[in-house]
Order: sequence, then structure tokens, then C-alpha cells
Amino acid sequence: MKKILSLELASVMCIGLASCGTGTKTEENSGKTYVIYSDNSFAPFEYLDSTTNTYVGVDMDILAAVAKDQGFAYEVKNEGFDAAMGAVQSGQADGMIAGMTITDERKKTFDFSDGYFQDGQILVVAKDSKVASESDLSGQKVATKIGTMGTDYAESIKAEVGFETVNYEDSPTMYTAIENGTNAACFEDRSVVEWAIKNENLNLKTVGEVINPKEYGFAVKKGENAELIKMFNDGLKNIKASGEYDKILAKYGY
Repeated sequence: MKKILSLELASVMCIGLASCGTGTKTEENSGKTYVIYSDNSFAPFEYLDSTTNTYVGVDMDILAAVAKDQGFAYEVKNEGFDAAMGAVQSGQADGMIAGMTITDERKKTFDFSDGYFQDGQILVVAKDSKVASESDLSGQKVATKIGTMGTDYAESIKAEVGFETVNYEDSPTMYTAIENGTNAACFEDRSVVEWAIKNENLNLKTVGEVINPKEYGFAVKKGENAELIKMFNDGLKNIKASGEYDKILAKYGY
């Protein structure tokens, strides 16, 4: 990260928590410890705070608050979005929280919690780019992040518009490819890229309106860990009612 905000997550997570590598593990007196996977570079939802060497962000704060409210233990592993989906599907993880959009297609593989944040994709180009709409991408190379809604959208229109897609593992690498002219554009979640442009001084801009706004959800493998989904939903309701949810979003500028 080019710039890291000063955060208060440590004071929330350190109550009954202990460091576990680059993840975080709760220490409870008894009961199961859930393994939760997440992205590793999707600010402001999850990203590495270099001053503490821990992952922080909206998702990390919400998960901590929900777990505290419901009294369950968990261990976070920030391995990347595609890796998180694979870990849940293979049974390596009990659940994931990673700015994951709830879609009908994903519901075939995952069970989702209630939505906890609404967002959609937006076209992103270099600050000095003359691209003003999707039609201007004809003949260009468009960057995509593996496994994301931005990739799904780009793939759905590339034949009609006439552009080529190039896959990247994470958002920062994708942004760099646009800044240095390797690729002409990408489609990224609006809240994420606008946060990055503002807080990391990226040489990028957004173009047009938000595409396909939908809810983010906590996810588990379909048909499994129903108790974890219930606890997340119950905890989410409680932190919304108490005002804790609004405080978390306000901390990140929402």
C-alpha cells in the first residue's frame, strides 16, 4: 500500500485474540474455531497494515464485531479472493468474507449471509485517458482480477465491444497495469477503486455510472456451516441496531 490509514482495529481484535502469522485467531475457552478466508489486497475491505503486520479493513472489523457479539472463535487467513473461494469450496475454510458480491450464479456453490454492503462495478482508466465509455475500449486490452464481478462483466461484453482481457491476481497489480499503459482499463468495485484513488494517489479515474449494484455477503460452502451463517446474520443485526456497524463504515469514509 502506498498509504496506510491509522486504524483502531487492534483495540477491537486484541480482546481475547492472538496473532497467527498474517492472520488472526480468537482464543475462546471452548468450542470450535472457524477458519475464515479473505482477500489480501482489497482496500478498504481488507488490506495489510504494515505498521502492525495485520490485515485490517471494513470486512475485518465487521467480522470481529459479529464474532464478539455472537461469542464464536475464528481464525482469519488472508490468501486472496480466488484462493478464498477455492478454500471454501474444498472444505479447507469454513467461510469467507472478502467483498464478495451475492449473485444467483454463486448461490449454486455458496450459501450467503444477509447483505452487509452494497456496491457495483465501474469503468476505470488512466487519468489522462481519452476513454469515455465502454465503446472506446474496442481494440484495447482490459485488465481483470481473477474470480471477480469486474471480470465477469468484462467477459460478458468483450466480444460485442471488441476488446481483449488480461488476468491479474490482485487489484494493485491491475491498477499498475493501467497506470503504466499496459492495459487501457478495468472494471472494479466502485467503493474500492475510488478509495484507492483517493488514499493512494493513483493516476486513475472512474468513468460513467455504477454497473449492476448488488450486496456483499459472508459465504460458506453450500449446504454446510448453517450455524455460522445464522450467527453472522444475528450478529450483523445486533451491530446495526447498536450503531457499531455505522461506526465501522464511518471509519472508512462511508
